[in-house]
Amino acid sequence: MAKSNNNVITHGLSGKIGDLLVFRQVRGKTVVSKMPQMPAKSSESQQAHHRRFQQGVLYGKAAVNDPATSGLYAERAAAQKRTAFNVAVADFFNAPDIEHVDISDYTGQPGDIIRIRVHDDFMVKSVTVNIANADGSLVEEGEAQPDASGYVWTYTATQANESLDGDRIAISASDMPGNITRGEQEL
Repeated sequence: MAKSNNNVITHGLSGKIGDLLVFRQVRGKTVVSKMPQMPAKSSESQQAHHRRFQQGVLYGKAAVNDPATSGLYAERAAAQKRTAFNVAVADFFNAPDIEHVDISDYTGQPGDIIRIRVHDDFMVKSVTVNIANADGSLVEEGEAQPDASGYVWTYTATQANESLDGDRIAISASDMPGNITRGEQEL
C-alpha cells in the first residue's frame, strides 16, 4: 500500500482504476492499494457469524438509544476509552461466567445461605437458584441478591428440604443483553 502526502497528481483522488488499483482518502492522505479480492461464497459458519454480529450491532444501537442502558454503557466506555456502542456490542458477545457455587452453609433449612460468584464483562443482571429433589420435584426456586460489588450473589433458602441425598441445585445467570449461563451441582 502506497501513501502520498503532497503528490499533485494523486492529491484528493479516490476511486478505482480498472480492476487493479484503488485510491482512497485516509486522514487527509491518499492511499493506493490493490483492488481487493472478494471470496466466492461464505461458508455456513461464516454466515452464522455474520448473522450473530448483525444481532450484536442491533443490540448495541438499541442499548445506546435506550435511556435506561445508555448511561451505564457510557460510564464504562469513558473508563475504558471506548464508545458506549462498542461496550454494548462486546457485552452482547460475552455471557456471564458462574465461577463458584458455595453450598457449605446449606443444610436444607429455611434461612440457609447459598453463595454464587458470577462474573460478566459488563454487568450480571440476575441470578436464579433452583433446588430440586433427586426425583426432579422442585423444592424451591428464587432470585439471589448481589452484594455491593455485584460479584457475589446470595440466595437465602425459604423451604425445608428433608433429605439432600441426590438433590441438585441449578444456577442461571443472565446479563443485560439476555445472555444466560446455566450451571448445575449435586448437593
